[in-house]
Amino acid sequence: MTRLILTALTALTLVGCGQADAGGGSESPPARPAPMAAEKAALLAALPSPYNEADLENGRRVFARCRSCHTVTEGGPNMTGPNLYGVFGRPAGSQPKYDYSAAVRDAGFVWDADHLDHWLENPRTFLRGTKMSFPGIPDATDRRDVIAWLKVETGYAPPAAS
Repeated sequence: MTRLILTALTALTLVGCGQADAGGGSESPPARPAPMAAEKAALLAALPSPYNEADLENGRRVFARCRSCHTVTEGGPNMTGPNLYGVFGRPAGSQPKYDYSAAVRDAGFVWDADHLDHWLENPRTFLRGTKMSFPGIPDATDRRDVIAWLKVETGYAPPAAS
């Protein structure tokens, strides 16, 4: 199983390697293709517990509540809420070109699964003063599934084994 995960992660890494712009311009590299089913399964299996046991299809369905305000694709636009690609490991309130509330801008933490779990449970009580009006996701299993889905869909890479 470990060999399968490492093989899939290596393939995913190689897929993410781009070629330099042939025109010599300074445009950003093209977005990586969305992970295939086998890559998603390998990424899911590599997540720490309890996220490695998540139901990605349920996570996708739960995220439907968020789609009217957030995008998840690399280079995707900010909408009412910021684009979430690369959110894990990013300091709160730091997505470029998004106008955060002072509460989020000054939060002083880096997004990880634990912070996101508390945020998704009820954003307004987790971080008073946020402008996010979303009421939250009360079910812990739904939060687990959407967090795992976000990790798989937004470019998260598990820490390398030492």
